[in-house]
Amino acid sequence: MSELQKFIFDGMPVRGMIVRLTDSWQEVLRRRSASGDWSPAVRDMLGQMAAAATLMQANLKFNGALILQVHGDGPVKLAVAESMSDLRFRVTAKVQGDIAPDARFGDLVNRHGEGRCAITLDPSDRQPGQQPYQGVVPLEAPDGGPVGDVATMLEHYMRQSEQLETRIVLAANGEAACGLLIQRLPIEGAGNLAGAARAEVDEEAFTRIAHFASTLTADELLTLDTPTILHRLFWEEPLRVFEPQVPRFACSCSADRVRNMLRNLGRDEAEAILAERKDIEIGCDFCGTQYRFDAVDVGALFAPPTSQPGATPSVH
Repeated sequence: MSELQKFIFDGMPVRGMIVRLTDSWQEVLRRRSASGDWSPAVRDMLGQMAAAATLMQANLKFNGALILQVHGDGPVKLAVAESMSDLRFRVTAKVQGDIAPDARFGDLVNRHGEGRCAITLDPSDRQPGQQPYQGVVPLEAPDGGPVGDVATMLEHYMRQSEQLETRIVLAANGEAACGLLIQRLPIEGAGNLAGAARAEVDEEAFTRIAHFASTLTADELLTLDTPTILHRLFWEEPLRVFEPQVPRFACSCSADRVRNMLRNLGRDEAEAILAERKDIEIGCDFCGTQYRFDAVDVGALFAPPTSQPGATPSVH
């Protein structure tokens, strides 16, 4: 079963969490296979993004959607992972062109150095006129070179946008999508540390623990259970572990949202599409659900509100 495990290090301003998306990730891939599988390189990148978005959402305790986007200048034009406050998640990608079997992250999204990463926080209780918060960084490492993977991209984002030292390890394949996050807490939040030695202890603790985290291999992250990983990495550290949470795949698409999209498209445009084909078919990029509207459905959509009930499209 998929799970997210939070933990802290007693006496140290360092926190961490591990996420393992197993059955939930396989559900994503099962749904995707109905419309054509992603190539292994794209699949693994999206799995890493799904794990990362889940970690970052759980880390923020944010009430709303955290949307991680990579806008690419390679064959992957856009990759999206979304995680809600209850750890529901979904992912998708827009791909154009062929992808080599051994393609790396830079080949997929940063071929010409124009790729960028954006993280959007869209609150559930957003007020009228309130805009979601968004931070954007180029896919460029601190040394000026290209970012080599999703984890390095997000570590760079956290340093640039949030000023938080973070170590992230990610891995994904056709069975699981997993991640480990270690983060240094602000000194002000470390009430169990004393006096002038705080900054020195903070730096030493995070550096040491982040180094241990970096020794975790992709194969270990994908195949070992959470207690085994924590013991292997941090067996000498004063670790406190909390009750695990359960991430799950879920999509927020609905027939009502598709109806509103068609209304915004306009009657003339909708009828022009119907003139070319017998119905309008709209598929969700995240879950693969297909919504179909025939001429009767479209007529009901644009009828006066009191004359007919809303159209009920066929859903597959």
